[in-house]
Amino acid sequence: MNTTEPLRLTKLAKRAGCAAKHPPGFLLPLLGMLPPVHDPNVLVGSATADDAAIYKLNNDLALVLTTDFFTPIVDSPHDFGRVAAANALSDIYAMGGKPMAALSIVGFPDSLPATVLGEILAGAAAITHEAGIAIIGGHTIKTEEPIFGLAVVGTVHPQQVLSNAGAKPGDTLILTKPLGLGIITTAAKNDQDSRGAIAEAISVMTTLNRVAAEVLARFEVHALTDVTGFGLLGHLRNITAASGVTAEVWADRVPVLKAAREYVQAGIAPGGTRANWKFLTDWVEYAPGISQELQLLLCDAQTSGGLLAAVPTAQADEVVQALAAAGTLANAQVGRIPCEGVGKIRVVMSP
Repeated sequence: MNTTEPLRLTKLAKRAGCAAKHPPGFLLPLLGMLPPVHDPNVLVGSATADDAAIYKLNNDLALVLTTDFFTPIVDSPHDFGRVAAANALSDIYAMGGKPMAALSIVGFPDSLPATVLGEILAGAAAITHEAGIAIIGGHTIKTEEPIFGLAVVGTVHPQQVLSNAGAKPGDTLILTKPLGLGIITTAAKNDQDSRGAIAEAISVMTTLNRVAAEVLARFEVHALTDVTGFGLLGHLRNITAASGVTAEVWADRVPVLKAAREYVQAGIAPGGTRANWKFLTDWVEYAPGISQELQLLLCDAQTSGGLLAAVPTAQADEVVQALAAAGTLANAQVGRIPCEGVGKIRVVMSP
């Protein structure tokens, strides 16, 4: 490695962040091959492609279990650690849980100095400290590309679990962070970030979903997920399929980072985003006038994206107002659950 040039972690990774995930079309058939789980204490397992597993310890306490790790999505080692930690913690919040402790997951090349790993770990520790927990152990192996993430354990009351399987006809869909993170980080990795939008993207990705989750906990929430590698429509598909409903998304109401709109029009999008779009062909119907660029934005592979909640329409305005008052990055009503169904989604302009 040429030490006279600034270190750029993204140049060491073939795929960045959650865009490195295998697409749902690859994963879902594999999950279907797993043997059924018969333990009655498993309240949420892999069957519904939810954000984390839930294991009941007693009538008042359940564990929330998750792991998330990936290759660098930003160049700064410290920021890489921060983004990866916020992304892993998000799965706990998406289940209605409270983080308790974390373990680090590390793959690190011999070609990099150990100080780089130290910066990654320090960045992650800063975010977990913000979340009120500590990284209390972990495991490290040698790899060709840097890999980092966390295994996180949280807690939740068994009667207060928020899964992706409870959406009901009449619900409104609310999103708490803007889209476009995959497109912007890909532009930065490929030296095409002419707007310098990576700074805003890092700010979004390192913002914990804790506050949004705390606000949502004050209301009736039927289903909850976080928007990460499968994009808004991919994670909404998980909600609709698990809940046995259909969804309608109002494309013009979905918050999107400004630079991402410009970049996608220039043809910039990660491979994970395009894989999501391809997989969703069988699930999503786009109304006339929904451009392919807008379709890609709705399928964009996010890293540490926002929460997507299904709430009763009668409470939707109040929820949005509460999220805004708490200072969440976005607090938009982006669609609705019109009826029961088999998981299909229709993308339209708002009524």
